[in-house]
Amino acid sequence: MKVDVKTKAEIGRMREACRMSAEIRDICANAVAPGMTTGEIDDLVVEYCRRHGVSASFFNYEGFPGHICVSLNDEVIHGIPSRDRVIMPGDLVKTDVGICKNGFHGDTSRTVALGVMDAETLRLVETTKACLKAGIAACGPGVHLGDVGYAIQKVAEDAGFGVVRDWIGHGVGRTVHEDPEVPNYGKPGTKLVLRPGMTIAIEPMITMTKRGERTDVLSNGWTVVTRDRCLSAHFEHTVAITDDGCEVLTLPADYP
Repeated sequence: MKVDVKTKAEIGRMREACRMSAEIRDICANAVAPGMTTGEIDDLVVEYCRRHGVSASFFNYEGFPGHICVSLNDEVIHGIPSRDRVIMPGDLVKTDVGICKNGFHGDTSRTVALGVMDAETLRLVETTKACLKAGIAACGPGVHLGDVGYAIQKVAEDAGFGVVRDWIGHGVGRTVHEDPEVPNYGKPGTKLVLRPGMTIAIEPMITMTKRGERTDVLSNGWTVVTRDRCLSAHFEHTVAITDDGCEVLTLPADYP
């Protein structure tokens, strides 16, 4: 494993890619409405990139056909946008997007509970937000990645929810996925020690049931679903480790 540690100047360049990633993430999340197709959300990213002269990090990444991942309900991640996929009231809509600018990438996601009235589903979404907060709060120089994963896992499991085991967070920077791996579970005092200049994507993927911790990939080769088809929620920020803590690069947002 080779972790790319960035200089302060490089993180400065990365900030702009992350700021734009956050901006289009929120544009897409705020546009979600009943009757809209997931393909129309993809169109928003295409237009944003055209207007700003940047590129979508996910487009054609290892062959992925969309500019954004839009995953619904039991889909955890990597939902392929489609003009045939209509968003309905009561859907959990996960928008996961990255922008590349100045040779650096951002990576960030939100979950929108579209007209959801069920209290347990709303609690799942709020708990996943809390998991992201806990993971970020645990970050800093000298902290083990196992500490970060444990902080996320504890919030989820104390609330009675599951943590996806097959898919995890990751480093991000010159490429949209790089070392190190950043699990959403772990044992304190284990795994890589964080140090200033590391940039990571923390992305809790939390499931309604413990059985949902295990996943399957659909026949399209991309979309990840919970094995028991329970609901899942997903939030993500790109974070830079600093001399005295960490900086969330994918702000602003109406969640942590």
